[in-house]
Amino acid sequence: MIISSLIKQGSDILKKRNIDSHQIDAELLLSKTIGKDRVFLLTNDKSKVSSKEISDYLKFILRREQREPLSYITKRKEFWSLGFNVSHNVLIPRPETEIIVEQIVRRFKGKGSLNILDIGTGSGCILLSILKELTNSYGIGIDKSFRALNIAKKNSKKLNLLQRTKFIHCNVDNFNFGNYDVIVSNPPYICSHRINYLSEDIKGFEPRMALDGGSSGLEIISKVIIKAKKLLKVRGCLYIEIGDGQSRIVSSMLIKSGFRLVEKFFDYKKNIRCIMSTKII
Repeated sequence: MIISSLIKQGSDILKKRNIDSHQIDAELLLSKTIGKDRVFLLTNDKSKVSSKEISDYLKFILRREQREPLSYITKRKEFWSLGFNVSHNVLIPRPETEIIVEQIVRRFKGKGSLNILDIGTGSGCILLSILKELTNSYGIGIDKSFRALNIAKKNSKKLNLLQRTKFIHCNVDNFNFGNYDVIVSNPPYICSHRINYLSEDIKGFEPRMALDGGSSGLEIISKVIIKAKKLLKVRGCLYIEIGDGQSRIVSSMLIKSGFRLVEKFFDYKKNIRCIMSTKII
């Protein structure tokens, strides 16, 4: 079978499952299978694919047909124009989380060395993206998932950042090391009872511990704020990602904990997705 026919077959299968990205997913999965980029597929669409590759490709298509996220099948996700390794043990990096990276880079690039802490680092995408931009800074990422940290370490090595990063297996409650200029976190912030209402791609495959913020959705956010109060330098900055509708209550939590609100940042859907605050006492 030739490339163009195989892509059409895969795309048709995914389309019947109402997967909107059926065409691009089919192309990317074939790219993964034969080890060539999409440009090769488009310019060599009459090339033949081996029986072994056809079999492997259709297995990938079956996984995607069952709603497994493309990033878990390809084991890769682009974030901040960098390629990150991902697995079922980490949350898939989202475009809206790039807001944190963008704002930190905008504020601190060219202004000296920072000591940065990333709470709940997962794949390490936030911390590592920041450090690629702030070339004199250093960072620590903590996570309670040992398997997630293994992915973060692989990404650190891949991006040549091993000398400026350290990843520690630790729960936020038990981490009491260091004094930081900046703390970042994309904590779990979805209410427990709302997990089952998420799309199958998310609830069926992404790690629940990276999604579930407790009964109110604020359980881990509260712990991050408490820990940041202890570990941030005075006038140090906290950047925390939040869920839809959480801005008012999280702002109140920050103020009560001795932080000054500086700015709120909107995502692409015009929802407040990140709050930046500074420790004042």
